[in-house]
Amino acid sequence: MTTIPFRRHDVAFTPQSARVIIRPFIPSSAHRITTILGRALALSEEETTHDLASMLMDFSSRHLDIETPLLANFERVLPHIFTHRPLTHARKLLIGALFSGEYALESAALFNPSIVPHPDQEGVPTGALRFILSLRATGEGHVSSIEFRTGLIDSDGNLRMDPVSPFVALPDLNPNPSHKKLPFIVKLHEMGFENGHASMVMDALGETFTRSDLNQCVHRIRRETRPLTQDLSNTLRCIQWLADSNYEIHFPSKLAMSERIIFPVSTNESHGIEDARFVRFVEDDGSAMYYATYTAYNGHAILPQLIETRDFLHFRILTLNGTAVQNKGMALFPRRIDGSYAMLSRQDDENLFIMFSDNPHHWSDSTVLLRPAEMWESVKIGNCGSPIETEAGWLVLTHGVGPMRKYCIGAALLDLHDPTKVIGRLREPLLIPEGPGREGYVPNVVYSCGALLHGRDLVLPYAMSDRASTIVSVPLDDLLAALQG
Repeated sequence: MTTIPFRRHDVAFTPQSARVIIRPFIPSSAHRITTILGRALALSEEETTHDLASMLMDFSSRHLDIETPLLANFERVLPHIFTHRPLTHARKLLIGALFSGEYALESAALFNPSIVPHPDQEGVPTGALRFILSLRATGEGHVSSIEFRTGLIDSDGNLRMDPVSPFVALPDLNPNPSHKKLPFIVKLHEMGFENGHASMVMDALGETFTRSDLNQCVHRIRRETRPLTQDLSNTLRCIQWLADSNYEIHFPSKLAMSERIIFPVSTNESHGIEDARFVRFVEDDGSAMYYATYTAYNGHAILPQLIETRDFLHFRILTLNGTAVQNKGMALFPRRIDGSYAMLSRQDDENLFIMFSDNPHHWSDSTVLLRPAEMWESVKIGNCGSPIETEAGWLVLTHGVGPMRKYCIGAALLDLHDPTKVIGRLREPLLIPEGPGREGYVPNVVYSCGALLHGRDLVLPYAMSDRASTIVSVPLDDLLAALQG
């Protein structure tokens, strides 16, 4: 490890199993569903009220709002209900509870953090910075979601985290989001659906269309086309899958940041939203947008995706397009370079690449930026978040994998005007797994998804062995001297 000094902050982000959401718990067998429903429908109203009160006494204190998800799960089994008599609100809630279960979001791990300035700096003392920390939370079945924490760094570099709520809440999903036609068609073509069936749908839509517009078009084609071939069915199913992969969510402003959870919504991320790399991106006109690249995982394949938000209340989740959209670890530069967006990536699961685009949603033509050079990174290298602009160049934190699958954090320095040029690179790792931090779900790992500068300090949150996370501050001048020496 390098001799660069760093300051360990007395903060630890460890998994808390008591932070739970309510998820559907519905058998796959229709017979099982109707059997359970039969028992619930056989209860008298008095029994229903009693059993519901008992359940609410046991569980309601664990949730900000228990009724909404229970009623949603009742609606999921409503087609199986075999009585036409009206059901009371209490019976609907009890039935919903029979088909619900708690899910502990971070019971297995709370790791792979990134850090960005908070969009609201009102009231912050001079020289201080309010920040948002994102974390990957992993629970039962290794399903990953995104959690948030907030805190303040004062003018002396001292760090204070805000209290964490015992509650969590899922966002509202926009049922009818809008889509832009051109990138939608481009993505369809990339997926191999450049055919007459796809054109039949897309030609009937406007340059901007809603989910309901698309549904009406797909239903009309299914109704009017005979015979309905397997090829046409596959195309229509893919079009709807792509629309579902581009969605919008919204949190009420009354929710604390630590109560907001981004949990998998679309089928392509059904097994997890992994390693979100948040960055505050500033356009040439001074406007700011927070982007995050992440890896969607469906249990079989991965797909890089993009999150957009300005306020951490409203989020758009989008598919990325282009031949270079593959593998893991895409990280966007925080501003344009000579008019182009720039992105770090890893196309081959071994080397670190760089690519440029005139559109943040479309990427191709990547070139190798860094190859493994030292033994501690000899298996593969990647980035640890978006590059950070300094007066000496773009500071890139890297991760290297070496013998025994040991992950270390390193650093490189790129030219400000031409980031394809590497100015310097650490020969030894900046951080290594050591002490109790090397033990965890995946041992011998330190990993980060993004740091930030505060004054002359690099504030670096990192995960320890895929279980918990902490934060250190590294003197920027010492790090730059080592990179330029």
